[in-house]
Amino acid sequence: MHTRSLSEITALLGSVDESGFAELRDRLRGDARVGVQRAIERAGRRLAAEATERQRLRALAARECALLDAGAVVVAGVDEVGRGALAGPVTACACVFERDAGIPGLNDSKKLSPLTRTRLDVEIRRVARDVSVAHVDPGSIDALGIAEATRHAMLQALAGLGTPPDHVLVDGLPVRLGFPTTAVVAGDATVRAISAASIVAKVARDLLMVELDERYPGYGLASNKGYGSADHLEAIRRHGPSPVHRLSFSPCATEPLF
Repeated sequence: MHTRSLSEITALLGSVDESGFAELRDRLRGDARVGVQRAIERAGRRLAAEATERQRLRALAARECALLDAGAVVVAGVDEVGRGALAGPVTACACVFERDAGIPGLNDSKKLSPLTRTRLDVEIRRVARDVSVAHVDPGSIDALGIAEATRHAMLQALAGLGTPPDHVLVDGLPVRLGFPTTAVVAGDATVRAISAASIVAKVARDLLMVELDERYPGYGLASNKGYGSADHLEAIRRHGPSPVHRLSFSPCATEPLF
């Protein structure tokens, strides 16, 4: 091993897995080169971080696995986004995973950068057994109220799954969804399928808001995603609400239509 170049050793340490690290480290103990010893330290830190992440992902999947162990075949996680926006739909996603599926970096969508959410959205759709997204438009939100519209979005997302779930895990407070359901406070950060649903719903709605910004310019919908930023509120006062604003939400209810 001492005849290998530093770049070769660094490449080996960069790709070694946990099972081979101890042997490789022992073989390199006599190599006094500073670069080699630093590469060993980096590999150790990488493997420790990977082990920690695997443990976190197992914890994320624990509720789903417990339900599968109890006899459920399909366990879906559901989350929504856009509930508090002034414009655009409320969007829900339902996700189903196989028992052993793991996606490094999976977390509450609110804790992730847009770039990371987009990357994870692709990975979730690749890995998941099933994914379904549903939007409920502003007119329906005005007619139903936001709580009922959110429930409808979740129902539509669940109906879009290829196989009806045996059990549903939903973020936040209990919701009547027509299936055995467990509500999990902070589920988007602690339950694998809910976390994945939060990411997919967020990415899908954000893309839709970019499209709506092109159709209804002047409100900054591509950047504010329909939420009540200062610039968005000023645009509503200046132009009035657009056809994609929620007229039952203040201040849209008090402004003349676009």
